[in-house]
Amino acid sequence: MSIKPYAIDRMISAKSIAARIEQLAVEIEAEFSNTDKLVVVGLLRGSFVFIADLVREINLPIEVDFLEVTSYGDSMESSREVRIIKDLRDTIESRDVLIVEDIVDTGHTMKNVTQHLLRRQPARLRTIALLDKPSRREVKIKTDFLGFEIPDEFVVGYGIDYAQRDRNLPYIGKVRFT
Repeated sequence: MSIKPYAIDRMISAKSIAARIEQLAVEIEAEFSNTDKLVVVGLLRGSFVFIADLVREINLPIEVDFLEVTSYGDSMESSREVRIIKDLRDTIESRDVLIVEDIVDTGHTMKNVTQHLLRRQPARLRTIALLDKPSRREVKIKTDFLGFEIPDEFVVGYGIDYAQRDRNLPYIGKVRFT
């Protein structure tokens, strides 16, 4: 796949992201206040920056695990076929679980991952996404915690990539092809 030339316009600043994560941590602490340990499950690869910052703000006992799922590859469009490439290392049966996603677009990934983990009988399962594009939704799914709702724009930064590029940007930016 060849990468078309593009520019990036800032949408959400690093400062805004940090402030929202602090607020989300408070909400998560309230939801899971009686947990003995919260299993935070990051969806790789896009959520790794978000999950790192989020878990540092949550004042609860936490265990971190990861699922690697794919539905995009190097494309800008979801294939709608969700594949689990790496599964959880440990059991989540009877445990409190928070799924961390970078962006909910069509909803297929979050729906499939949620169903996959519910079959393992967690005590509680909640979801959080940094970004949500509700105008693109194809399946009925709503996250329990949300960072920002955004319009139907292709975005990069803060862990989110375009063909493995721009994950390292500290902000969320809109891709504009030149």
